[in-house]
Amino acid sequence: MRLLERVAALQSFVETGEGADLLTAYKRAANILKKEKWEGTGASRGADLEAQEKALVDVLDKAEPKAAAAIEKEDFTGAMAALATLRGPIDAFFDHVTVNDPDAAKRERRLNLLARFRDAVNRVADFSKIES
Repeated sequence: MRLLERVAALQSFVETGEGADLLTAYKRAANILKKEKWEGTGASRGADLEAQEKALVDVLDKAEPKAAAAIEKEDFTGAMAALATLRGPIDAFFDHVTVNDPDAAKRERRLNLLARFRDAVNRVADFSKIES
């Protein structure tokens, strides 16, 4: 029954505008990471974060534990709601930040941030299996 509840919550979520947009952002992040063969090598923090990077880090810091707690309680709708908070910051990140910056430190930090986003989503549901 737990699997069916998780699938139902996921299906309901991706049928919303927020869910569809988050799925699009997830696929974009996953494609960039796949193209770069990037698995993540460390932190996505730093004193010189741009506003959109900081906003994404901040929301991940809040959403990851909320989603984990919801999954622990088998509250899959709550886990999806925690993911929904990522939508605005990930959209702003893609709109204002160049991931493949010529500065190697920025590029690494940004790829790590995308890996963190991808991994946070995957802990709730494997979005890579969803057809858009």
